[in-house]
Amino acid sequence: MGDHDDDGLFGPGSATWELHTDPMIGPAGLRALVLQALHPLAMHVVAQHSTFKQETWQRLHRTGEYVDAITFGSTAEAHRAAARVRGIHARVRGTDPETGLEYRADDEDLLLWIHCALVDSILDVVARSRPAREALSDATADRYVAEQVISAELVGVRPEVVPASRADLAAYFEEVRPHLRVTREAREAASYVIAPPLEARTLLSTPVAPVWFGVAGTAAASLPGWARRMYAVPELPGAEASNDAAVTVGLRGLRLALVRSAGKVPGVELSEHRRRALARLAEAS
Repeated sequence: MGDHDDDGLFGPGSATWELHTDPMIGPAGLRALVLQALHPLAMHVVAQHSTFKQETWQRLHRTGEYVDAITFGSTAEAHRAAARVRGIHARVRGTDPETGLEYRADDEDLLLWIHCALVDSILDVVARSRPAREALSDATADRYVAEQVISAELVGVRPEVVPASRADLAAYFEEVRPHLRVTREAREAASYVIAPPLEARTLLSTPVAPVWFGVAGTAAASLPGWARRMYAVPELPGAEASNDAAVTVGLRGLRLALVRSAGKVPGVELSEHRRRALARLAEAS
């Protein structure tokens, strides 16, 4: 059997394929990055051992490629991609500047945080951006969380500790929130996500900058209220519900724009895995 002869870990009938082929998967990923930065140790590991600042676009591209390989690749491709990530994590070690304790990038608590922030972001952004006629059902949302246990297990998290439903996911965030904090490194990372460095030629000759700022800004605005408050996002007292409603309208407008542009954001190329998956789904429909 060849690499492309099986449906991979999830397959076209899965909730994972439904959500990961949604045009809002990109904005959801950006929300996840800003949310993930709130974990002080996870953010320190990225700041000390990553080239995110120097290679912002390349890192974003590689992250997207990995998620697409796990989601849409064959079983063998998914396992190879995960093995490469585990290999990279195994080599990253250091000392926590706050506690003086040694850390590893493959620490289960860190991996679980990264996983849950991504799953929550995809669920929230995709669900809120869809029109009523395409609403994400509760059953599909829970099935997505359950399916994603596989993704966490691939990078080294024991499946029994991974949230397998939306209720489990909410309970996880309640448990971890007291340990989150906005550090200087978190603010810098968030600013790089929302306004990454661009060459002068790109700024002057392409629409990348305004499009990206609009997409990333809307994604960041969709963070849960408690995360926005941690980042000190300006908001009128008692206006959280109104703000959430306005952001939901913005997400729906962004989704409509992405649908009309076939999901293409200037400067962002679709991976081969994603192109194959979209073509297959188009043929099936």
